[in-house]
Amino acid sequence: MLLPQSLPASCLGNFAIEKHLRTGANSRRASTSEMHLQIILLGFLCSTLTAQNSEDYDLMYVNLENEIEHEILPTEDTPSCDCRRELTEWDKLFVMLENSQMRERMLLQTTDEILKVELQSLRDVVTQLLANSVSTCTKAIEKITTQADRMLKGNGEAAQELRVPSDLKLGKMLEEVLLVSHNMSNRLSQLENARQRTAEAGARETTVQRKDRASVESIFNSVLQELQQTRAELQTAKRWAAQHLLPAGCEMAILFPMRSKKIFGSVHPMAEMKLRSFSACTWVKVTEVLNKTILFSYGTKRNPYEIQLYLSNRSAVLTVNGDRNKIAAANVTSLGKWTHLCGTWSSKEGSMSLWVNGEMVISTSGMATDHIIPEGGILQIGQEKNGCCMGGGFDESLAFSGRLTGFNIWDRVLSREEIKSQTQGEDSCNIRGNVVGWGITEIQPHGGAQYIS
Repeated sequence: MLLPQSLPASCLGNFAIEKHLRTGANSRRASTSEMHLQIILLGFLCSTLTAQNSEDYDLMYVNLENEIEHEILPTEDTPSCDCRRELTEWDKLFVMLENSQMRERMLLQTTDEILKVELQSLRDVVTQLLANSVSTCTKAIEKITTQADRMLKGNGEAAQELRVPSDLKLGKMLEEVLLVSHNMSNRLSQLENARQRTAEAGARETTVQRKDRASVESIFNSVLQELQQTRAELQTAKRWAAQHLLPAGCEMAILFPMRSKKIFGSVHPMAEMKLRSFSACTWVKVTEVLNKTILFSYGTKRNPYEIQLYLSNRSAVLTVNGDRNKIAAANVTSLGKWTHLCGTWSSKEGSMSLWVNGEMVISTSGMATDHIIPEGGILQIGQEKNGCCMGGGFDESLAFSGRLTGFNIWDRVLSREEIKSQTQGEDSCNIRGNVVGWGITEIQPHGGAQYIS
């Protein structure tokens, strides 16, 4: 009978020795059928051990091969850089969170891979062992039963001698099966322990992450409180600055500390006030507004109300040649806040408009059409001229109280861009009119009025 080619060399050697010994000792009693049975059982045993050893070797080889493939070998040409940026507390916190999350993902991935490999290996071993055991044991039992029956019929003593070695071989096979089962149990225990360790490590990582999150949340809360406090301080400083500082680009203003018929400012224009059109602009911050609070006024002996720009409660009003030619913009001013006002007029069509903070809020036409503003009048800020001489006939209820800066008059109607440019940038007070130019034209404060910076 031919030997199986799949048997390893060690099994063939054992088989030859056993055959020689049994041939010498029992040469008279051994039969050809018994030898065949011994060869089959020994081949089954060696195939089982070889399958188990082959699986362990393949698993070890795959693990070693994976470790070599994933290893990153350093190269000699790798440039070294000692330039390290110092990490802030924020960077350290985020790096710590990223590292903990990375370790958790790596542990979970490694555990899944180990479980998959081990379970697949166990499944293959059990499947192969069961298949080989069932087929081989079935055939061996059938052959042994048949041979035993035949030998019992011929010779009872020979049958007894045949039965003894067969029982020994079956015992060895059972021992091998038990050994394989024991090994499988050990491997399952190792897998269970590895899974338990992984779960414990994951729990520890979760605890660390919770602590990190709590630490980060506490830091965020403290930073948020500081930011809220800083915001409140900035708002307070902003309100203080709005009350005390000047508009951007303006270095000085005239302060009117209170309402008084003796507090005003006299303006001496650089050019004649004979005007067919004009644009008058100024920055004002009022502290108190009544029914009529004069910002500036120009008048002659014949008509003291040629031009007036005044406030009425929160409205701004522009008049030309008396109150019969006026326009008003409601709700444009606030107490204690700087506001830029511009009024324009043209005699050609009697067009008149009011601008607040660079935007036109009202415009009309048919106001003092073909009228000419006469020269030789008196121009004042903070009061109106309604008498015959300087300082005479002033009314305390009409006086302005607050701050005024950037007062300019042009002999033409300004464009939208020219008016808007006076409210933006750092040059708002450096834009000067050709009739009255702030910082160039002489403006004399009287009473308690004074320049401030």
